[in-house]
Amino acid sequence: MNLQKVTFKNKEGQALVGRLELPVDQHPHNFALFAHCFTCNKNLLAVKNIGKALTSNGFGVLRFDFTGLGESSGDFADTNFSGNVDDLVAAADYLKENYAAPSLIIGHSLGGAAVIFAAQQIPSIKAVATVGAPSNPVHVKHLLRSGLDEIEANGKAVVNLSGRDFTIKKQFLDDLETKSLPETVKQLRKPLLIMHSPQDDTVGIKNAEEIYVAAHHPKSFVSLDGADHLLMDKRDSTYVGEVVAGWAKRYVELTANNGIKTKHQVAASLDADDGFTTQMKLGKHYMTADEPLEFGGNDFGPSPYELVSAGLSACTAMTIQMYAKRKGWPIENVEVHTSYGKDHAVDCEACEMPEAKIDTFNREIKLTGDLDGKQKQRVMEIADKCPVHKTLHSQTQIISKLIY
Repeated sequence: MNLQKVTFKNKEGQALVGRLELPVDQHPHNFALFAHCFTCNKNLLAVKNIGKALTSNGFGVLRFDFTGLGESSGDFADTNFSGNVDDLVAAADYLKENYAAPSLIIGHSLGGAAVIFAAQQIPSIKAVATVGAPSNPVHVKHLLRSGLDEIEANGKAVVNLSGRDFTIKKQFLDDLETKSLPETVKQLRKPLLIMHSPQDDTVGIKNAEEIYVAAHHPKSFVSLDGADHLLMDKRDSTYVGEVVAGWAKRYVELTANNGIKTKHQVAASLDADDGFTTQMKLGKHYMTADEPLEFGGNDFGPSPYELVSAGLSACTAMTIQMYAKRKGWPIENVEVHTSYGKDHAVDCEACEMPEAKIDTFNREIKLTGDLDGKQKQRVMEIADKCPVHKTLHSQTQIISKLIY
């Protein structure tokens, strides 16, 4: 996991704290903003699971605590729905200034309503997704029903939500009354994905219908059948992340997976600003090669010598199994573990000299099966006859020419 703690300022100059999660095997092709539910925070398990699913699909994801919640500064009692929207705009500005402007925005519960409003103010947003969102922010009032009378009478009240006490002021309710989500949805004019559970007993499924009817195409609805409002089952939240990632790729700009074309068996392509992160085409397959972080790489893929070691390991396993099948020997599984390094030749006469070191592949083989001692010995002999092993031991030549 490539997870970074980030801090940025909101409209009032208060510090908002978030987590920026990046893919482990590539640079993000797009960035996404995530808005958590009312009185929740960025560390809700469902939020993490959705983020992981998105990063596994190449997105960078910023999740953060709204003002007055979690690690962020400010007093929650002084916040309102409009402030949440402003916080999302501030988060988008942070991504734009430090990484790349977000193209995808996702919101859970009241955060879903907030992202629809925020998307209107963030030009870079190309796709909007909501999960269990109310069709109007005023819906939150039913969560505050135990304190509504006191709020109206005294201007504020302490309300217990999910086992925690929060001070809610009248200005919070007044702000909700000014926000018409159906009208905002009509003006959105951006691709919208609505996800909702028919069994949601916090925000009823009718809310999803109202948002869908108000929205213009392209719009999509996905039922989260069986899920609860907070997506407490990991399978539900992971599913949400996977579906959002797949849907959004239709609307965001994606860098070409790999534009390499070649008549050769293998090709590599490296741009000047990519460090050691090299795009590879191996036969009909694509992958990334890189160097470890300690050598200045991004560690997005195996190093060149790891690729060579991989070829030796794979070829050894294939050769052993092919031989065993021909002989009818019961080898259920072959594991080949290989490491590369430069070691002194055992019979070197001048081992203290740097140039005396030779390339060495340390290979360990594990056999699973009912073999006797002679059979195991023969298998080890066969391992040394695998084609890649022979190539590494043979005199080879590399013929290079410049092509245009």
